[in-house]
Amino acid sequence: MTGTNSFFVRTSGCNLRCWFCDTPYASWRPEGDQVSIADIVQAIEDSGVRHVVLTGGEPLLPKESVLLCEMLRERGHHITIETAGTIARDVACDLMSISPKFRTSAPDASEHPRWSELHEQRRMPIATMQTLIEQSADYQVKFVVDGSRDLEELQEIVAQLGVPAEKVWVMPQGVSNAELDQAATWLRPWTAERGFQYCDRMQIRWYGNRRGT
Repeated sequence: MTGTNSFFVRTSGCNLRCWFCDTPYASWRPEGDQVSIADIVQAIEDSGVRHVVLTGGEPLLPKESVLLCEMLRERGHHITIETAGTIARDVACDLMSISPKFRTSAPDASEHPRWSELHEQRRMPIATMQTLIEQSADYQVKFVVDGSRDLEELQEIVAQLGVPAEKVWVMPQGVSNAELDQAATWLRPWTAERGFQYCDRMQIRWYGNRRGT
């Protein structure tokens, strides 16, 4: 839930290359320190925070994420996994947050021909997403909409996944309050008409478009 005090674990590395990625240091230019699972678990325990969000990059890319989730659940933590839904692992969590990537998410083919091709090949494995949904205690399907051109594909994906409207969350693409306000004028009513959930980008509202939020 938005506003819940949570400990974020961000893995570095991603098998996609969305042009609008807001964490390029975890995808386009992976960086970060090597930290053992034991040290991550200890840091979470020391924080006193119950809710943990595993994100990335693509957090299901490293197989070690399975062990991390097992150790955290043994200690009574509530775990949310934020994933693009392109990789299925036998991982236990309390909320699987799947964010399918639209056709429009691919990087410019003229500048990144190989990544544009790989991105398109990998971005939409419906069967993999359904596996993640079926094995999770709870789930949501979250879409980041850049423009009206994404709306038809959004509805196609929802139909293919066979998920109810109340499990679908729609978020505008934007890196400033002005962009989010403008998108809300047309995207919020469109979302409500179809029974989907509208989700603002509160990290932008609260902290601005900067790293570490």
